[in-house]
Amino acid sequence: MHPIESKSQQAYRFIRARIDDGRYVPGFRLVLGQIARELDVSVVPVREAIRLLEAEGLVTFERNVGAQVALIKEAEYLHTMQTLSIVEGAATSMSAPYLTPEHLRRAREINERMRRTLADFDPHRFTALNLEFHSVLFEECPNPHILDLVHRGWNRMKMLRDSSFSFVPGRAHDSVEEHERLVELIESGAAPLEIELAARQHRAATLDAVLAYQASHKLAVGQSAAAADPDHALTASND
Repeated sequence: MHPIESKSQQAYRFIRARIDDGRYVPGFRLVLGQIARELDVSVVPVREAIRLLEAEGLVTFERNVGAQVALIKEAEYLHTMQTLSIVEGAATSMSAPYLTPEHLRRAREINERMRRTLADFDPHRFTALNLEFHSVLFEECPNPHILDLVHRGWNRMKMLRDSSFSFVPGRAHDSVEEHERLVELIESGAAPLEIELAARQHRAATLDAVLAYQASHKLAVGQSAAAADPDHALTASND
């Protein structure tokens, strides 16, 4: 039970929950009238909730387009993913000699669970399994400083509200195949540098997919705004 809330607090909680659980993915347009109807309230408290979310950086408002779930912060995401690709690649390579057949069996079992989620895709479940998979491969790293940097990188990704696969779901299919290739390299006793580069390229491929999505989304929004009638768009964004 929640304590008695104002209508704007109810609207805030409603929208925030859907952003957090991935139902409203980055770039999702928040139509005030539609949300108001779902909550059986007027547009006013929904608009107030949107303003609160905008102040928190979770929502952006663009003229002629309206409110939408904020895209991830490109620079922060870029720097975090670049760093994580380097330190996780190193940790995976250094961990490889300590991985037993049981480790690799567990990694494959997790990856198979990831594969099974593809048919009825749940990006947040996939992301949780993704961390579980990679943890099997990097947690045996004997260098605690590198391992700490890996943990920091994953935690920063959570703070960025990121489930990359929410808005680039096609990347998930490739990711599963790359996981199997990484396990095969470790299993075959591949050179440490080959393992490290494979792990780094795997992370970089997700980064490239996300940045390409953001670029295309911004272009589409810009074209839509340019084509829209300004007065009509402003009215529509608040209906």
